[in-house]
Amino acid sequence: MASIRRTLSPYQDRSHQNGGNVSPFSVNSPSHKLNSTSRFALGVRRFIGGFLLGLAPFGEFEDVRTPDFSFEVNRPPILDVKEDIVVDKVELAVVKRENVKERFDYVARKQVIVVTPTYNRALQAYYLNRLGQVLRLVPPPVLWIVVEMNVASTETADILRGMGIMYRHLVCTKNLTNIKDRGVHQRNTALEHIEHHKLDGIVYFADDDNIYSLELFETLRDISRFGTWPVAMLAQSKNKAVLEGPVCNGSHVIGWHTNEKSKKLRRFHVDMSGFAFNSTILWDPKRWQKPISPSIRQLDTIKEGFQETTFIEQLVEDESQMEGTPFGCSKILNWHLHLEAREVGYPRGWLLQKNLDAVLPIE
Repeated sequence: MASIRRTLSPYQDRSHQNGGNVSPFSVNSPSHKLNSTSRFALGVRRFIGGFLLGLAPFGEFEDVRTPDFSFEVNRPPILDVKEDIVVDKVELAVVKRENVKERFDYVARKQVIVVTPTYNRALQAYYLNRLGQVLRLVPPPVLWIVVEMNVASTETADILRGMGIMYRHLVCTKNLTNIKDRGVHQRNTALEHIEHHKLDGIVYFADDDNIYSLELFETLRDISRFGTWPVAMLAQSKNKAVLEGPVCNGSHVIGWHTNEKSKKLRRFHVDMSGFAFNSTILWDPKRWQKPISPSIRQLDTIKEGFQETTFIEQLVEDESQMEGTPFGCSKILNWHLHLEAREVGYPRGWLLQKNLDAVLPIE
């Protein structure tokens, strides 16, 4: 018979072990009398455990995992919507003050590349400052390329730095045989810079002594390939104004304004400040289905007054590739006045040696 050993029992009488006369499970057992309370608690626990086990659901596994509680939830009725739902346009806004909103719009704009040849003369600072103040009002991005001959002057550099717009100050080192070709070589220096760095934007030649409206620079961004417009010019006699540029039907160029007999042989009657073009024509001719050809430059071997038309002939084939701007070419956007000061000395510096000096020293 197997024996049961209770090593932790507090009762010291072990006569019931190994065939003793008294069974430890009998009612008269001393251990039964001492542990009756513990056994009663054990029985209660067993009863409660069996009761809870009896409440546990029995059946298939799927019923236990996904019981149907539809009797507890009031589900909304299903609507059959047949009409289209239109959502109003969503606008981004920044709330600055209560009930006051400011729209936050982003507009992608083409870069305007303004090329300005300049040289030392009495009114140079005035001209550069006047043009720079107009460019400051043009929404960015605007790149102002200013080209000087032989050396970059400190005075011009100071003006550009203080203007607060993006600029590049270039120097043309071409040896000139004729001073009239100065502007041609300066513009070519800018064209080489644009082509070498593959600058993307609308290129416009803006001489510093012309007068420009702000609207002109805003319309430049509407140009796709080549744009042109009429320019008002003060005649050499200074007693009348003439027009030079396109005659348009909408945005289509159908003719030209011209008043000088000597210029009637020109293919395109445009002033240097009366056209602009896409810079990619210079460095990406395949985009415009143009054959790969030598670099597009202005020519110094051409008679004065024909530089514009010979240069434009390298950009477009005919009027069908031009865009008249503004619509109908009905506005004058800039003036070419020929008001250069004569016999006026150029100051040797912009700083007075003495505070009481009333007159700048001149050369």
